[in-house]
Amino acid sequence: MNMQTSAVMAPPSPKTMEDVGLSPVMMRDIVLKTMFRKNTNKITHLAKAIALPMPITQELVDMARSQGLLEAMGTLGAAGEVSSEMPYQLTDAGKARALDALAQSEYFGHMPVPLDSYREQVKRQSIRNIQITRDQLTNAMGHLILPDSLIGNLGPAVGSGRSILMYGPPGNGKSSISNGIRDAMGDKIFVPRAIEYSGQVITVYDPIVHSSAEEDDHNPTQLRRTARFDSRYVLCQRPTVITGGELSLDMLDLVYNPTARTYQAPLQLKSTGGIFIVDDLGRQAEPPQKLVNRWIVPLEESKDILSLQSGEKFEVPFDTLVIFSTNFHPNEIFDQAALRRIFFKIKIDGPSQEDFLKIFALVARKKKMQLDESGLVHLLKNKYPTIKNIYANYQPVFLIDQMIAVCDFEGLPYKMTPELVDRAWANMFVKDEKIVK
Repeated sequence: MNMQTSAVMAPPSPKTMEDVGLSPVMMRDIVLKTMFRKNTNKITHLAKAIALPMPITQELVDMARSQGLLEAMGTLGAAGEVSSEMPYQLTDAGKARALDALAQSEYFGHMPVPLDSYREQVKRQSIRNIQITRDQLTNAMGHLILPDSLIGNLGPAVGSGRSILMYGPPGNGKSSISNGIRDAMGDKIFVPRAIEYSGQVITVYDPIVHSSAEEDDHNPTQLRRTARFDSRYVLCQRPTVITGGELSLDMLDLVYNPTARTYQAPLQLKSTGGIFIVDDLGRQAEPPQKLVNRWIVPLEESKDILSLQSGEKFEVPFDTLVIFSTNFHPNEIFDQAALRRIFFKIKIDGPSQEDFLKIFALVARKKKMQLDESGLVHLLKNKYPTIKNIYANYQPVFLIDQMIAVCDFEGLPYKMTPELVDRAWANMFVKDEKIVK
């Protein structure tokens, strides 16, 4: 599938209560809780609140009425009034049942998607279905100066949807490359607001992680409309989760809310169909080997194992492009068994002098710093030999920002000089010396 020309197959909108995939009791209780919490009394509003088509919502309301939990309020309005609807309210028995259901779980609103149904949707929009070309990846990395050989290594890695380890000295754009890979994911997928397993609700959609791509083209005066897809899902850009030194093993487990008595999906489940970036690997509290050990089964078998509060374990899809980024050599932080399970290992080196000068010129142009031949010669002939001519991608931005700060303070024009280079260079490194206390 070409990621920019082929649309992901949408989850079909349910036609019957059986298509929803939840038990009638669970659906009825969510209706009662939603009406109780949101004070909703009309079918159109209730259907939107629980994310089900109106015919199914009406069927649930009729079922609750037959059980004495809901009652109609008055009659319909005058004939021909499109907006007129039969309002409903909870009976005393309905309020009691809603309170009892809320005591078991505070979840109300959008109906969750059964885990089995979600598995099928994950297959339809798998990250491994993406096909990416050199031009697509190059365009996504357009703000970076990268050698063709690196693009040649990254392309197959990204297109595989498998795990990637990027390693190399700090300051050479590993994080920027990870973000560029994220930008290359140009299509959209469907993210469930919540999923259901064994009667438990797990919220998945997170506005911090998921960027909604839906267009609000609903006509509020239109009582009936044809759903383009199951509205229990949200159409989103492929998600990206970025973690760094704060990542801990417990962040990869279900989070139970004892007050609401619901679960929140862990980070890797929220990133399903997208990218999970572990930046600065080796800076976390747990050692890298221990973190990667947690990923062995998911990386090899495309499934993860989570646990409920009861201790019951169950499988969820693991369909994520995992990118590890580290400043350490892989042999320093992993054993060979762990390295074998990371599909691609790509070294990110510093730029050549030629690429360094290209980056320097681009940054200078962007920041309106006029370059000067004597300043550049001084930088290359006098400064870089002191660090064995080791160039890094972060250095042009750092040096030019330093020179701009000096110019602003001294009231000087933005023009590079050997003196400005010296002052900027002095702040890029700390002299190795002992501090006398």
